[in-house]
Amino acid sequence: MNTKVLSTLEYNTIIRHLEDKANSAPGKKLCRELLPMTDLSDIEAAQKNTADALTRLFKKGSINFGSNADLSFPLKSLEIESTLLPSELLAFSAFLNNVNRVKAWGAKERDEEADDSLSDYFELLEPVRDAALEIDRCILNEDGDIADDASPALKSIRRNLKLAADGIHNELNKLVNGSLRTYLQDAVITMRNDRYCIPVKSEHRSQVPGMIHDQSQTGATVFVEPKQVVELNNKIRELELEEKKEIAVILANLSAMLATHMTELKTDMDLMTRLDFIFAKAGLAMEQNAIRPKFNTEHRIDIKKGRHPLLDKKKVVPIDVPLGKDYDLLVITGPNTGGKTVTLKTVGLFTLMGQAGLHVPAGDLTELSVFNEVYADIGDEQSIEQSLSTFSSHMKTIVNILENADENSLCLFDELGAGTDPTEGAALAISILSFLHDRGIRTMATTHYSELKVFALSTSFVENGCCEFDVETLSPTYRLLIGIPGKSNAFAISKKLGLSDDIIEAARKQIDEGSEKFEDVIANLNKTRTELERDKAQIAEELNAAKKEREALRIQTEKFNETKDKLLREANEEARDILAEAKEFADESIRIIQKSGGSLSLKDLEKRRTALRQSVEDKNKRLSVKKEQKPEAGVSPKDLHVGDMVKVVSLGLKGTVSTLPDAKGNLFIQCGIIRSQANIKDLVLVHEETVTAPGLKHNPGGGALKMSKSLSVSYECNLIGKTVDEALAILDKYLDDAYLSHFTSVRIVHGKGTGTLRNAVTNFLKKCKYVKSYRAGEHGEGDAGVTIVEFK
Repeated sequence: MNTKVLSTLEYNTIIRHLEDKANSAPGKKLCRELLPMTDLSDIEAAQKNTADALTRLFKKGSINFGSNADLSFPLKSLEIESTLLPSELLAFSAFLNNVNRVKAWGAKERDEEADDSLSDYFELLEPVRDAALEIDRCILNEDGDIADDASPALKSIRRNLKLAADGIHNELNKLVNGSLRTYLQDAVITMRNDRYCIPVKSEHRSQVPGMIHDQSQTGATVFVEPKQVVELNNKIRELELEEKKEIAVILANLSAMLATHMTELKTDMDLMTRLDFIFAKAGLAMEQNAIRPKFNTEHRIDIKKGRHPLLDKKKVVPIDVPLGKDYDLLVITGPNTGGKTVTLKTVGLFTLMGQAGLHVPAGDLTELSVFNEVYADIGDEQSIEQSLSTFSSHMKTIVNILENADENSLCLFDELGAGTDPTEGAALAISILSFLHDRGIRTMATTHYSELKVFALSTSFVENGCCEFDVETLSPTYRLLIGIPGKSNAFAISKKLGLSDDIIEAARKQIDEGSEKFEDVIANLNKTRTELERDKAQIAEELNAAKKEREALRIQTEKFNETKDKLLREANEEARDILAEAKEFADESIRIIQKSGGSLSLKDLEKRRTALRQSVEDKNKRLSVKKEQKPEAGVSPKDLHVGDMVKVVSLGLKGTVSTLPDAKGNLFIQCGIIRSQANIKDLVLVHEETVTAPGLKHNPGGGALKMSKSLSVSYECNLIGKTVDEALAILDKYLDDAYLSHFTSVRIVHGKGTGTLRNAVTNFLKKCKYVKSYRAGEHGEGDAGVTIVEFK
């Protein structure tokens, strides 16, 4: 990929943003070296890595690779069996501890979890815990202080050093506070040349036998090592030398321990750098709300709701850009600042980012293609130093593009043919585009020339596009419209800004009749398109509402059929039991009569016959089905209030009133997660039932205990603005209510923020027994600020 286009399309700026997402110096270096690839398998592998890392970030939260420092120099020292410094050993310890944390973070939470493209990276990490723990045990801090317990020998040496130092202090204290007190400048013990001394007045130095190590600047004081402690000082010096030797042995042993794990250390460094780089790509994708694009080798581009990654994502207008399916050349027209150049840069930058393994900020099903080269002639490249005008500079770039571009190239031209005579510029532009079009090279160009609009209209596999402009507000909408050439709107804009009608009319006369009619045709096309889009949107909304109602009816019908089958099955079973009971009673009566042998009186027989008849009648009553008295449908508007429980008679559904009825009597009813429109003529008010139970006493003063027959639970739980403790308490109750209401899925809104609330929600859901699965919201569902939960 040529380096000039990386700067022209601001790919280098994207790389700087990517570098900021990496934690370690080696990871940042890998980000800086990232370039677009041209092999489809390599691109797909890189995209898969980014997608899997993004999934892990949404699921587990952030991860840090900050301790992954550049340890190449210490590694070389280990290879030649050199002893590392304490700071270098601590760097390895911090690195290995981080490896251990990263490996634990990347481990599976459940054995049944499927592997992804990053599983091998985490599994191959080797923390070398024994070496890291030993280094941390022996070296106390970054200053290189060695612990007394680093080795038994060092502990013994330091104990002897303390004893020797205590002995010197005791001896010198006796001298300072005893016979030598009058000869001393101060009654203190000091150090000179690493030996314990006392400050003696110069005139009395002969009175204090010992070695002189130093004197004050004035010469009034000499620092004498009394002969009584010379031997003790020598002993301390010997012990200090032994201490240094023992510390050198300890450092050598630690270095040798690391050297035995040379292969693991090199593998860990490479894997940690790669993981830091991959998760930097995922972090950038999360920040941009980016998705993984599909790739093809047919040079077909289909960007859906694409947003330029360097523009404010809250303000940028998404665009749809198809190229390469029905046409291979797109001519974009429209007013200045309308978004033409941004459209070109978006297509080019998406191609570079996608081929570099980066996700692109666009909608689902966005498709990109693999190009060996991307060429762009965008911006004013006037050069005073090289004596090149704007036109000459552009033409020099265009000549280079035409010499090198082939069918595997993507060419982008901004204001093609501008900077010279309009007639000649338009002719050159048409010739250049024809040259590229004849060779099947995917090309996009922006222009103001009407001749290029006609060229696009009259040439096969060439299409017009325009950036929409609202004349009423004198502002672009930044929407890209395919199939319609743009209009400059110069006259309308000038009139809106206050230019005299006489001047505008005089200007119109300068335009030939054919050009004016052409512009009028464009205006009419735009008006017709706007009306069609509005109608299309309305139809789509109504169709969507109809689909929802049809689905609600389907669900209700299924529930009705299930209930009907259940009732029939239970009725048949009950009938069978009742008949069996009646038969048993009749048989028993017959047996009694037969056993009596005619001894029963007529009165007794009549009693038995009456009992048998009563038993049969009781069974018949139980078998009979009473016709349900259906309430008469129809409610008065004044009797309805928001929140009232009603029944939609035609649907057989119960719900709560969401809105009051309009002039036609139509209103919305919330039936569980379904919001349905109904008419007051089809409604019946449902009264809450009084719940009674044995032992539940009626309280005349306090009213009856009531319980609603159905619970109105929202499909969404909003936790934004809550603390973690408050949010988890609300979430716990909400999930219970939603699960008991037989919801299949719900939407938890926690926002993005620092990620603390999202991580708390995720950890809670992991432990929730009736949660089947959960995932982060997709583009259009709320992205990373929302978690979608599915129940078992």
